[in-house]
Amino acid sequence: MPRSPRLNSIEQEGENDNNVSDLVLAGSEGRVGFRGLFENKFILGISLFSTLGGFLFGYDQGVVSNVLAIESFGAKFPAIYTNATLKGWFVSTLLLAACFGANVNGPVCDKIGRKVDIICNVVIFLLGSSLQAGATSPVYLFAGRAVAGLAIGSLTHVVPMYLAEISSAKIRGSLVSLQQLAITFGILVSYWIAYGTSHIGGTRCAPAIPHTGALLNGKPTFDPYTDVPPGGCTGQTQASWRVPLAFQIFPALCLGIGMLFMPYSPRWLVERGREEEALEELSRLRRKPAHDHLVRIEFLEIMAEVRFAREVMKAAYPNAGPIRQITNKYLALVSSWPKSKRIIVGCLTMMFQQFMGINALIYYAPTIFGQLGLDPNTTSLFATGVYGIVNMLATLPAIVLLDSLGRRPLLISGAAGCFTCLAIVGSLVTVYGTDWQAHAVAARIAIVFVFIYDVNFSYSWAPIGWVIPSEIFPLHLRSTGISITTSTTWLSNFVVGLVTPIMLNVGGMAYFIFAGFSLAALLSVLFFFPETKGRTLEETDAAFGDNVTDRERERMEGICRELGPPVRALLNA
Repeated sequence: MPRSPRLNSIEQEGENDNNVSDLVLAGSEGRVGFRGLFENKFILGISLFSTLGGFLFGYDQGVVSNVLAIESFGAKFPAIYTNATLKGWFVSTLLLAACFGANVNGPVCDKIGRKVDIICNVVIFLLGSSLQAGATSPVYLFAGRAVAGLAIGSLTHVVPMYLAEISSAKIRGSLVSLQQLAITFGILVSYWIAYGTSHIGGTRCAPAIPHTGALLNGKPTFDPYTDVPPGGCTGQTQASWRVPLAFQIFPALCLGIGMLFMPYSPRWLVERGREEEALEELSRLRRKPAHDHLVRIEFLEIMAEVRFAREVMKAAYPNAGPIRQITNKYLALVSSWPKSKRIIVGCLTMMFQQFMGINALIYYAPTIFGQLGLDPNTTSLFATGVYGIVNMLATLPAIVLLDSLGRRPLLISGAAGCFTCLAIVGSLVTVYGTDWQAHAVAARIAIVFVFIYDVNFSYSWAPIGWVIPSEIFPLHLRSTGISITTSTTWLSNFVVGLVTPIMLNVGGMAYFIFAGFSLAALLSVLFFFPETKGRTLEETDAAFGDNVTDRERERMEGICRELGPPVRALLNA
């Protein structure tokens, strides 16, 4: 590894100060979790700005549900509006592309860096958003969904990793959970923008033409094949759906331009042999001079972490070429049961996050509220906006409680609450769903439990799904492991988006299926998931029964003795 003059001087000073470094880190400055977020406002600002990537994901999730309910969109694309299968593919094209994007982004962001990777994916997202907003045929619409999906999948992989790598260990969990808060904020904004724009020109395509479509709650619905005048809509304009699709270009531009001025990940710079720049960026992030003792110690910790990861992989797979080095990381994740268990836990977390039904409600909220007795053109869109508010506010407790109560209690209570609510809603839909007008009280109860379900999911599985994968993998396999778990959430999301429109046409079946997955999630956490709150890497290895810990610890100790930082610091990484 190249050795810079500054690094040599740091190591020399580190040797002189070695007798106090353990004490400094043991009493380490800064508060834990939520309270520690506000001690370095520069880091907090960068993190909040970077989570615009999560905002884009949430915005797209939310906006598509309202667009699908707008009559002028149905008039322009009648096949998508009326065909449940095509509607499912319209939603799921982005999700399938996002799964691919998350999978391939692991080696890409390792090569070009987290910062540049975010900027490149913003450019791709801008192209996809423009294709959707300006679509004149289904081909452009689906192409835009696919292109935007590649970018969103990559952003959901790289942004949490970037946040984890610029933050200190004490606030890493709270910072990563800000990603979910950004997602819910994106959903909220998309709901209300789409609700507002749905009134451009009115809420109906042609107010003078009565609806002739299938009955919903005793009233005929809009049929784009028979209820549109020869010249097109005379009321609601195409701006009602083009504007919300185009709006996402603005935050994407802000993210892309702003990232030009954001710091590089110090860890990535060290991996590329750019130690001088890494120290400068770390000094900038910590708002302290480069010669500060804590900055020097943290820099040496990063050096030791990177060197450890390199030596572990070289020892396991000697003489491996560049391509082989990439594939070896995937092989290492299934080389033993303890490592396989980590993948299983991470993938189950992300799979249950989707199959418990949250994104089905987000993607098809207006349709669901319409089926529960609300007016599909107005009231259901308003209820969807309120749903977005509840979704965001219910995420806030997780940021506060995650590092104090732990992961398992929140996951268990959230899964139990989701199971109960979904079972109740499914039962009410099955019994009274054919005639909500005659059973108004049952309809209101069902709507209330949809909101209670949202609360239970939002404080538990929604944020923790992003946190657990970031803390269960060994240092040298973290990026690869997160790319696999992120692609799992997108693949699961794809399946949910594709089949939900079909399931919603079969009574309460969708709710019962999601309730079944909620019960499976509850049992999985009870009997299979270890608690990761406050665990060091060493303790996480023990929780997963990893029997190579002793050999790797010896390697860590040797590296730390050579470079200077305390072994405990590296184990806390």
